[in-house]
Amino acid sequence: QVHLVESGGGLVPPGESLRLSCIGSNLSFGHYTMRWYRQTPGNQREGVADITPGGTTHYEDSVKGRFTISRDNTKNTVFLQMNNLKPEDTAVYYCNAIWSEVYLEFWGQGTQVTVSS
Repeated sequence: QVHLVESGGGLVPPGESLRLSCIGSNLSFGHYTMRWYRQTPGNQREGVADITPGGTTHYEDSVKGRFTISRDNTKNTVFLQMNNLKPEDTAVYYCNAIWSEVYLEFWGQGTQVTVSS
């Protein structure tokens, strides 16, 4: 059974940083595009950043220049370094793995990020 487990969330004041991690198990991690999504109550889940198997990255406009996604295929792990956090970054952050060619997609359980003074 595939598992994606996020960690690293927490409560921080504006301007601070957090680093989220997502560890995958029982999947061919190197074949998957890895994505971070976030969701606030009453809203749809939105994509924040993604990284392809080859390392190409994409970011949602509001996080460009502040967030960095990276991956370590030897450890089946994807990271999201979040700097200069803002209150509007407050959300539950979810890790997603997708291998489009074979229609496989998996989600983690989410980790709460709260930015507040």
